[in-house]
Amino acid sequence: MPRMSAEERRESVVRAAITEFARKGYYGTSTEAIAARVGVSQPYLFRLFAGKKAIFAAASFRCVEDTCRVFEEAAEGLEGEQALHAMANAYVRMITEQPEKLQMQMQTYIAVAAAEAEGDHEFGEAVRTAWMKLWDTVHLPLGADDGETTTFLAYGMLINTLTAMGFPPEHRVWQGMYPSARVTGRLEK
Repeated sequence: MPRMSAEERRESVVRAAITEFARKGYYGTSTEAIAARVGVSQPYLFRLFAGKKAIFAAASFRCVEDTCRVFEEAAEGLEGEQALHAMANAYVRMITEQPEKLQMQMQTYIAVAAAEAEGDHEFGEAVRTAWMKLWDTVHLPLGADDGETTTFLAYGMLINTLTAMGFPPEHRVWQGMYPSARVTGRLEK
């Protein structure tokens, strides 16, 4: 089996970091656990990334990038209500099939608040910039309508919250969602 390049190794670290940070958050995750999941030494991990904060940032930004890609692919060639439902379906599918993506998003929002409370505004600015890319990704397919974009993303945050709290798909809290935004099937933890 050929050796992995440094870039392939970085990619495997980001994937492992998403899983670890999603489960335990920034403060509850050790770089030792990430290194072990990847199968590298901790010193090698720090040759790939400057430190734990850099690994967390890479994992956070990857989740935003993945979400943007899911929205872009779902809305390709569509607009308005068709794009809305296609993006909602694709997002619900992503967080149902890959719950660590949702959990990492939630951990990112918590980490921004914690970093800001400690006076570190750089991470928050970077996350807000990435989040604005997410806004722009859904804004155009929804007719560049601020109200539609806000409503779509507000529904998304409600979906995130209900899913993270473990409300089963048949629970009445889902009934007010437009059908494409409803979680169906078994939610994995």
